[in-house]
Amino acid sequence: MNVKPSSSHERTADQPRPRTKPAEVRLEELMAAAEALFLSQGVEATTISEIVSRAEVAKGTFYHYFESKNDMLVALGQRYTRHFLERLELAVNACPEDDWEARICSWIRASVQVYLETYRLHDIVYPSHHHHDRGNPEKSAILQQLLGILEGGQQAGTWSLAQPEVVASLIYAGVHGATDDVIAAGEDDGRALAEAIVQACLRMLGLQPS
Repeated sequence: MNVKPSSSHERTADQPRPRTKPAEVRLEELMAAAEALFLSQGVEATTISEIVSRAEVAKGTFYHYFESKNDMLVALGQRYTRHFLERLELAVNACPEDDWEARICSWIRASVQVYLETYRLHDIVYPSHHHHDRGNPEKSAILQQLLGILEGGQQAGTWSLAQPEVVASLIYAGVHGATDDVIAAGEDDGRALAEAIVQACLRMLGLQPS
């Protein structure tokens, strides 16, 4: 029986293979580490060294993706909005496609719930969110999602709106403003608030609240 001599360059069976994480995984771990640190000790008190240490990556990896901590904060804001939209979309898509009343109600309830759950991170990544930023792309993305529901219901004849864009802005501002009031009051259960907003919005849409 011929046995092939082993080479010093060959890897034995019990030697682990080097693992290189995909770039998107490294980026997500880096951002998750920063998010946890920002929430626990604040942005100013957190150093880049602490972020890369928690993410278990080299400091060069940080600078591969970001120019500075502020640059990362912008990306965290975009990530926050993306996750927020995904949560709302899941709630809306759990409703029948042709039940536009259920879809708008689910959007409102989910908006209140997710905002209550994540407002601390929201306030970190959007420290000036109460200022009017007419070019705010994150707000625009959420408004477009809401407007899609309103226009879908309009086309289906569920409601008739002269200016769907204005109604979308009113619902958006009402949801977030009222939820801010609940947060300021120290409450953490937004179910009663969500139902009150739902009933008010249904009346705004010309529907009879159940």
